[in-house]
Amino acid sequence: LARFLDYVQGFERVWLTRRIDIARHWRATHPHVPFERPSAMTKERFVEAFGGVFEHSPWVAERAYEREMGPTHDSAMGVHALLCAEFRAATPEERLGVLKAHPDLAGKLAAAGELTPESTGEQASAGLDRLTPEERQTFQSLNAAYVERFAFPFIMAVKGRSKADILAAFRARLDNDEEAEFATACGEVEKIAGLRLKDLVG
Repeated sequence: LARFLDYVQGFERVWLTRRIDIARHWRATHPHVPFERPSAMTKERFVEAFGGVFEHSPWVAERAYEREMGPTHDSAMGVHALLCAEFRAATPEERLGVLKAHPDLAGKLAAAGELTPESTGEQASAGLDRLTPEERQTFQSLNAAYVERFAFPFIMAVKGRSKADILAAFRARLDNDEEAEFATACGEVEKIAGLRLKDLVG
């Protein structure tokens, strides 16, 4: 081994490193960030961290904090269960308010750059920030028809979905009755919350 090391060190472009060098590099470029346990957060910190999981509805996190928390809630899945329990316990009017807080897909707020960072990233992941004029017109027409029928915007967990997937769901769900679509939209809100929590908590 010693002779091999002496040999390769004779070449200009060969770099030999020690484990301590690698450790120092990782410590400098990827510093350890201590995990902040949700169950140990103050209410203010909990709402700061998770108040945006349900679109423009920090009250979900505020109420959820009052529930008993423990180690089972120190994960994305645990916080998701906690928040969803509070969302489901809300009145129909309160849940409708959450639905109405969501932006249209590829709508005016997106065009004006006024979406929340979470919604911006989700819509971009589905290519909704790169629509052709014809596609944009299709989305606008479907948005208008949907809101006229149900009185809240079309909601779908679009992260990782294609434009074709979204348009197919749009058209299919326009045929739902009001009760079924309200339940479907609430389910999509919970899916969106789960995806956002995975980004926040891991």
